[in-house]
Amino acid sequence: MSEYSLKTSKCSLLPLRVILVFFVSLVALYICYLCMNQITVEKNARDALFTIRKAENLCPHNIRPEEIQYMHFPQPRTYNRSGSGWFETLLNSHPNVSSNGEIFSIKARRADSSSIMKTLDTVYNLDWLSSAAKNECVAAFGLKWMLNQGLMDHQKEILTYFKAKGVSLIFLFRRNLLRRFISVLANDYDRQEKQLNGTHKAHVHSREEAEILARFRPIINTATLISNLSDAEKAIADCLQYYSSIRHIILYYEDIINNQDALSRVQEFLRLPIRKLVSHQVKIHTRPLSEQVINWKDVLKTLNETQYDHFLNHVDYYS
Repeated sequence: MSEYSLKTSKCSLLPLRVILVFFVSLVALYICYLCMNQITVEKNARDALFTIRKAENLCPHNIRPEEIQYMHFPQPRTYNRSGSGWFETLLNSHPNVSSNGEIFSIKARRADSSSIMKTLDTVYNLDWLSSAAKNECVAAFGLKWMLNQGLMDHQKEILTYFKAKGVSLIFLFRRNLLRRFISVLANDYDRQEKQLNGTHKAHVHSREEAEILARFRPIINTATLISNLSDAEKAIADCLQYYSSIRHIILYYEDIINNQDALSRVQEFLRLPIRKLVSHQVKIHTRPLSEQVINWKDVLKTLNETQYDHFLNHVDYYS
C-alpha cells in the first residue's frame, strides 16, 4: 500500500477545507420563470403583489399565487469531502432543479465582494450557463459554495445579499469528521498522483475506478489529529452561527445515505414535487476505518477516551 503523510498536504490542515457543503440552490421570485407566460410584480410600501397568467402547459408542481413571494433561491453549502458532489447530482436529477456547481472555485469570481455579488446576480438572473442548467420549469436554482471560497471572508456583504434576495441555504455536513479527514487525504493524494490513467477524479462512476482509488491508505499525523478535528468543528459552528438568520435546512451525509426520507425533506424544504432522486456516482471508501489507515493503532490510541472516540466505531455506510 502507498504511504502518504499528512505533512504533504498543508491545505488539508486548514479548517476551511473541512466539509461544510454549503449548497446554494436559490429559488425566489423566478420560481415559475419559464412555466408561465408572464409574471407582473407590483410593489407598494409593505406588500408585493404578483399577477400571474398561466400558460396552457404548466410545470408539474402546483404553487398557489399567494405563496410565490415566499419562494427562494436554495444554495447548498458544504465542506470538502462531505459528499457535496454526490448530493448535487441528486438535486440535479430533479426535473425542476438546476444547481450550477462549484462556481466560486475560480478565484476571479471571488476576488472581492463586488465580484461575488456580480457572479451571484448572473446566477439569480438565470443567465448562468452550465451543464446543469435547465431550460424550462425551473423551481429551484443555485450553486455549491465551499467555506474556503470567500464565503467567510465577506460575511457581512453576503448575508445582506442573501436577505435581500430571499435566499435559502442547505448546509451539508458529515457527522464523522474522521472519515471526512481520511477522504481529504486520499483526494489530495490522487490530485498529485492521478491514479486513473493520469487523471485526477474526486468522484467516480464505476466500481472499478472506486476500487483503484480505495487502495490508497494514508498515514495520519496523530500529533495534530485532535486539533484538526477541533478546527473542523469550530468552522462548522462559526458558519452556522453567522448564517443562522437565513432560512435554512441542515443535512448530514450519513443520513442521506441511510434514510431516503432525508431527500424528501429536502424537496419539501424547496417546495418541490417529491421525486425519486438518483445519482450515477459510486462511493469510494466503503471499508471499515481500520482498513483505510496504515497507522490505525496510533489513531486508536490518540482518540481513545477523548471527545472524538465515537468516530472510531461509527458506521456511516451500510452495504
